Amino acid sequence: YSRKNFEKPELQARLHQNFEHEVAFLDSLFPNGAAYCLGRLKGDRWYLYTLDQPVQRDSADQTLEILMTGLDEEAMSHFTKEASGTAAVATKVSGISDFIPGAIIDDALFEPCGYSMNALSGECYGTIHITPQPECSYVSFETNIRMESYSGLIAKVVEAFKPTKFSITIFTNQLSPCGPSLNAFDERHVKGYRRVDKQYCEFSNAYNLTMCHYTSHPATPVTSPPLGSPPFTSPTLGSPPFPSP
Repeated sequence: YSRKNFEKPELQARLHQNFEHEVAFLDSLFPNGAAYCLGRLKGDRWYLYTLDQPVQRDSADQTLEILMTGLDEEAMSHFTKEASGTAAVATKVSGISDFIPGAIIDDALFEPCGYSMNALSGECYGTIHITPQPECSYVSFETNIRMESYSGLIAKVVEAFKPTKFSITIFTNQLSPCGPSLNAFDERHVKGYRRVDKQYCEFSNAYNLTMCHYTSHPATPVTSPPLGSPPFTSPTLGSPPFPSP
């Protein structure tokens, strides 16, 4: 189970307003679960809940996910009934049909707006969900297509939707043609964005994960403490605990 932090958690069902609540529920079902938070606690972050147990696989397995917010309004205009009329038209004019060439596509365009697509290419899948409204625009793209590099695909998806910011997650195993997830793409292909965070994890089930977050806005500069401020020192053994906020 994984998800990005919600823009408005207070509008979610109570269980999903807080990741800790979700973890408690999942722990009641799975005795060997492991929960992770990647990203910045006061910024964009991504949550993961997985099973902490060995998994034996005799084939390559890798997954790419791109989570995008603050989408370009012109790009989002294709995903309304008024503009495109049918899902097939939206898929074509938006460039989605070129993401996984030759894939069988089952798409849907909702009334008055919104879009969803599932695609099959052999044993691999691709899926997209789009909320185009300017005040809450969001696009998710996921695929397990096996490639030596996701660089071209990531660039194609980002160029189609032009998000203000986006996160990438890549899972691979030891047999993936791209090798470790850190090697799955070259971020120099991501034009017009700067990386804010990049984290790498290895799990006991022989999978590894890379999570990156990018933004088109310059990051807030980090300011140094005022001159004369005392340096931070770790508490010594026996020191009283930090006071609660």
